[in-house]
Amino acid sequence: MPQKNIWWKEGIIYQIYPRSFKDSNGDGIGDLKGIISKLDYLAQLGIDIVWLNPVYGSPNDDNGYDISDYYSIMKEFGSMEDFDELLKGLHDRNIRLLMDLVVNHTSDEHYWFREARTSRNNPYYNYYHWWPAEKGKPPFRHSHFDISGNAWTYNKATDSYYLHYFSEKMPDLNWENEKTRQEIYEMMRFWFKKGIDGFRLDAICYISKDTTWPDVREEIKVKYDNDWANYYAHGPHLHDYLREMHEQTLDGFDVTTLGEASGIDINEALLFVKEDRKQLHMLYHFEGMMLGYEKSGYKRPDPRGINLVKLKKVYTAWDQVFEQDGWGTIYLGNHDQPRMVSRWGNDTEQFRDTSAKMLITFLLTMRATPIFFQGDEIGMTNIRFKKIEDYRDIETINMYKYLQSQNEDLERFLKDQQISARDNGRTPLQWNATPNAGFTEGKPWLKINDDHTYLNVEAQEKDDRSVLQFFRQLVLLRKHKPLLVYGRYELFDAYHPQVYCYTRSLENEKLLIVLNFFAKEVAYQLPYEVDTEPLVNNLLTFQMDGSIVTLAPYQALIFGPLPADVAPLREQETIFYKQYTDTKEKESGEPIL
Repeated sequence: MPQKNIWWKEGIIYQIYPRSFKDSNGDGIGDLKGIISKLDYLAQLGIDIVWLNPVYGSPNDDNGYDISDYYSIMKEFGSMEDFDELLKGLHDRNIRLLMDLVVNHTSDEHYWFREARTSRNNPYYNYYHWWPAEKGKPPFRHSHFDISGNAWTYNKATDSYYLHYFSEKMPDLNWENEKTRQEIYEMMRFWFKKGIDGFRLDAICYISKDTTWPDVREEIKVKYDNDWANYYAHGPHLHDYLREMHEQTLDGFDVTTLGEASGIDINEALLFVKEDRKQLHMLYHFEGMMLGYEKSGYKRPDPRGINLVKLKKVYTAWDQVFEQDGWGTIYLGNHDQPRMVSRWGNDTEQFRDTSAKMLITFLLTMRATPIFFQGDEIGMTNIRFKKIEDYRDIETINMYKYLQSQNEDLERFLKDQQISARDNGRTPLQWNATPNAGFTEGKPWLKINDDHTYLNVEAQEKDDRSVLQFFRQLVLLRKHKPLLVYGRYELFDAYHPQVYCYTRSLENEKLLIVLNFFAKEVAYQLPYEVDTEPLVNNLLTFQMDGSIVTLAPYQALIFGPLPADVAPLREQETIFYKQYTDTKEKESGEPIL
């Protein structure tokens, strides 16, 4: 069955972290008026959809993901009138708005919870999950953010414990209570009636709980390899609730949903986004993002770096899942991740721009809706804080406190955080070379990267070879080539350790994409004969001898268009498979089948 054409498949998503985008009033915090002042910049990028991180009322325990009022705008960000102006400004420029929404939990300062914690007889008590103290200690549940690791916190007034999968200031909502669900659906309809174009749904796979509260520690150890996210994402009524949510909020609106699919594996993806199941439209997975990390209590970078063979395997497998039904997304960074070019490319002065362009090429030529995080379009890099005092992220701060309490190696942790910490991606957008990068006239809420003096929007606007100009050109190419959206994806040389090569083809046209993911030159035999120079080249140089192309470090090439029925020059390679398996046998001591 061919894929149906629709705007959210064809669109390019640009994620705005409002706190760090543009400050309009000098308080050091980005705001809605700041975004409004840059609407023409967004339009000139060519993006189609803005994903806006939470702007609802919030005390900011987790930078807006702890919502205290779903019907208001956070004071630091502005007013509802500012939001209405922003929405109209985006729509006037043919850009749709996807709001970030958290319905797994609220802030403990939300009216519902303030009422719930006063008495067991309060009607809002059942809006949350509680464990009566007379039953003894609650069964252990892991908290992602709490320093103790325990997801239950005692509340004296009710003599009971409340559940929080994240911070103790973010109590989990009780979706098993129908009144809770109906309140949520009513709120979602409020925003749809305002005219927004969809929601990105945070932690959405966590909403269903097994309220028999079994002791699951041994099950999680054996079945989920100590990964609590996997357990949390498999509540007994998850799909029932998503189907009900779709029916009561999405039907009748031309909107989309993007679900954060933490804990969901590739075999379950279609259960969420297959069209006839009427649950979510898109989801994004974490399998690719976890490559290059060791298994530990936090994201610890693997000193061996990225294994390209594994990366190709992951993204090829996810492409195949959505070949006939459902739809996927692709991203390499967001507000929960470090900077794309620092993690997957090379942020040294020599290779930063080239590798940023190569990664942009990858994202815009895969079959999925691409998601870019603000600053990706200019190749922003990790700030690499050296002191814990520089961090603002609850995840880093609480993990530091926990490791400190366990007498762990704090120096190593801080060094690892220079690669993996979320605050690396949250530093303010670098508009120009002025002291505060054109972000604010006040003191920025989070330090600005020193490289803003040469890495900024203003400088790249003047440079025809900049990352920004390359981004715009590739966006235009994707828009003019339907095959880059709906075309078939075919991988070549799956076991080549350095080159990612694939084609996209639709009807009578084919494009060949060749990417060097490393800082080393490599000679590579193309799988097809090409008789023209590349359609896209992220470097000025180009070397080719017959079908052998010499790829410079991080070089990205797109050849075509080729005839859809063009015959390959060779069979799929075997030499790199042999080299790969030999290496794996040496590492593991066992033969690879």
